Amino acid sequence: MSDEKWMEQIAAESPLEESVTASSCLKSKIYSQLILEMETAGPLLPLGETKQAGRALCVFEHLVEILPTPDKLQSLQYCKVCHAKALGERMENAPIYWPGCPYCEFQNR
Repeated sequence: MSDEKWMEQIAAESPLEESVTASSCLKSKIYSQLILEMETAGPLLPLGETKQAGRALCVFEHLVEILPTPDKLQSLQYCKVCHAKALGERMENAPIYWPGCPYCEFQNR
């Protein structure tokens, strides 16, 4: 059998698509790095504007949003100090379940 026919036979027997999902740890680390890059480019949107843009706020961000704080405090990245970030970057299927938390959404459940 020629190499070309052999390769065609292998290609015909192989599934066209494989469902491969990145690990939740990798997704979390990429998200954290993207947010850091966004912060270096300038201040993040205040939480109220973030919410109006369609992104859900986690329970902690929602708490900060309803407090009478200046935009500078509303624009901080609160995920930096949250246990969900630490767990999400270090554990696959981490036991975190906060609604609106991106690190929870990255879990492959």
